[in-house]
Amino acid sequence: MVALKSRDADAFLARPDTAHPVVLIYGPDAGLVRERADALIRLSVDNPDDPFSFIRLDGDELSGDPQRLIEEANTIPLFGGRRAILVRAGSRNIVPAVEPLLSSSLKDCRVIIEAGELRKSAPLRTLCERGKNVAVIACYADDDRSLGRLLDDELRQSGLTIAPDARAALLPLLGGDRRASRSEIQKLFLYVSGRNRVTLDDVMAVISDASSPGLTRLIDFAFAGKSADMDSEFTKVRAEGFPAGAILNTALRELYSLHRLRLTIEGGQPASAVIEGHRPPIHFSRKSIIEMALKSWNSAKLVRGMQQIAEAVLETRRNAALADTIAQRCLLSLSTAARQRR
Repeated sequence: MVALKSRDADAFLARPDTAHPVVLIYGPDAGLVRERADALIRLSVDNPDDPFSFIRLDGDELSGDPQRLIEEANTIPLFGGRRAILVRAGSRNIVPAVEPLLSSSLKDCRVIIEAGELRKSAPLRTLCERGKNVAVIACYADDDRSLGRLLDDELRQSGLTIAPDARAALLPLLGGDRRASRSEIQKLFLYVSGRNRVTLDDVMAVISDASSPGLTRLIDFAFAGKSADMDSEFTKVRAEGFPAGAILNTALRELYSLHRLRLTIEGGQPASAVIEGHRPPIHFSRKSIIEMALKSWNSAKLVRGMQQIAEAVLETRRNAALADTIAQRCLLSLSTAARQRR
């Protein structure tokens, strides 16, 4: 078994070792799992669109027919060449299907097993970690360093540069899912098409789009000091399927927006005029609560709030099982502070 560390995974995927024809790719970052599986497929067959060279097998179906996997793995293609099999593990046990692979000498065939998060004691993970012909790749949420590398790679490929303040604003808004992070970066680059530099205004214009009415209410309640309403809305938003990281990232974006408004107010303009002149326009239903939030915060405290949320985002990545609690506690703390100040 080769249990690849994060820094070695990309090197393996660039040049897969033929001594390890079976590869288990698993982890909580579903986007990174899928991205790495796709990369390995492209390197394992000459034509992924050829049904004789590449096949997909559903893990739950394999559990009822465990012999099918080893039979497919030993099948010689009609026209020769390399083959690859992708197995997407589901809720059922596929260990009986995978076990024969560990004692088989696979020739010109790679078996890629794609799974979600697996505990250390999970039977599939335990089996693969014992296999001598298996490479095991864990996919965890990107940390600040890997997100920086991802952004740098995308910048390099696009021939763009990014302003330091734009980079600092963008990175905390990424993470949790590699594909989603890459998609957000590419959406941003598309927005700046025709220019060669990404600015803070670009970041704020693009990332402010992803929202829902419930999520907007939640964030507004938090920064206006309406703690009880915020707590109730948090439960509803989580029930809608918004992950804790997305909620915190949306809160961070709103703090950036409030900070810019607050700086203008501290420059001498009345809050009502600043809100009216905001672009894009603030919906009339939100104007009173935004004004309430602006009265609850000054620019210095907003900066400290940003730091508090950024720390909470990092904590949710380190402790995924407690992400909801961490996010809710962070927003409740900020809401309580806003109410006390007002």
